[in-house]
Parts: sequence; structure tokens; C-alpha cells
Amino acid sequence: MPTRLTLIELVLSALLLVGLFGYSTFVQWYEAWMAEYGPGWHQTAWPFPRDAFPPGRGWRNGDMRVYVRPKLGFCGNCDTGVVDDYEVDRVTDVDLLDPDFIPVAEGSQLHITDLPGRGRIYKLKGKTKDGQPLLAEGIAVSLKCDLVVAIVVGKVDDPAVRKQAHQFLESNTVQVWVNKILEGR
Repeated sequence: MPTRLTLIELVLSALLLVGLFGYSTFVQWYEAWMAEYGPGWHQTAWPFPRDAFPPGRGWRNGDMRVYVRPKLGFCGNCDTGVVDDYEVDRVTDVDLLDPDFIPVAEGSQLHITDLPGRGRIYKLKGKTKDGQPLLAEGIAVSLKCDLVVAIVVGKVDDPAVRKQAHQFLESNTVQVWVNKILEGR
């Protein structure tokens, strides 16, 4: 018959093993949770139905979402690229979020990396969690006769938020994928 000291050692050893197993399980769960919901940009599925163009990619960072896709051979004017708001309205896929989107103001010229284009802010149906109108920025930039379009959904009326989204669009995460598609034609 084991001594009292041996029983205590066995119980403590079992508790230690159960504790280590529980801690290991928690760490695995926490790492997976952080990869999905932690700070920073996380890839999401392309939420829009299939159409004539290949599906794009989506990312989110907190309440901000970004959807990007190339539209090969779709630029209306290969020499000048996207130069007016009508073309931004037509090509940026904002209608996939809300077919009744409303432009908030005139758009503006911009560059994503070295690609020139135009962006415009729209009001969409729905509200944010804090009751504000749901806004999106449609962005269309061109490379010769190809377009790269993006939709940024979030507080895009805040210049700092818009700048953060534009910096993400210029990041390796997005640019490596876009360049692969543009060069792999």
C-alpha cells in the first residue's frame, strides 16, 4: 500500500499534468483566436457572387473591411485611366454592397503604389454599431488597360482611417497578390 506521501505526490503530479494539458489547449486556442480576431489585418473570404471577373480578396481590421480585385482589360481608356467620378461609380463594385449607394461628395485623384486612379466615398444602407451611417470608399486605379478596384468599408470619412486603408492597399500583403495576377496573364 502506497504511503501517504506517495499518494500526495501522485495527486500533485496528476494535477500538474492536467494543468499543463489545459494550459497547452488554451495557448493553441488563443493563438488561433488572435490569428482570426486579434489586431491587424486578417484575410476574409470574398463575399460577393461570381461574375465575369475572377473573385478578389477581402481583409478586415477591426470594423474596417477592404475588398480588392483586378479587372483585366476593363479600363475604359487605356491612355488616361480612371479620371472621373462616373467611371469610379461604374467600376468599383460598390453596387455589390448596396445597389442604391449614394455618393457623399466628388471623388479625388489618388495613387496606390505607382498606379494612378480615383477614389470616392459613398453612403450605403445600414448603420454602424454606433449608429452612424455606413460608409465605403470606392477606389479604381489602372495599369495600362487593366483596373485594380477596391472597396474600403468603415469610417472612411476620417482621413486617418482612409490613410490606414490606403497604406494597407500598398502593403506587400495586397501588392504581391495583385502583381501575381497582373503579371500572370
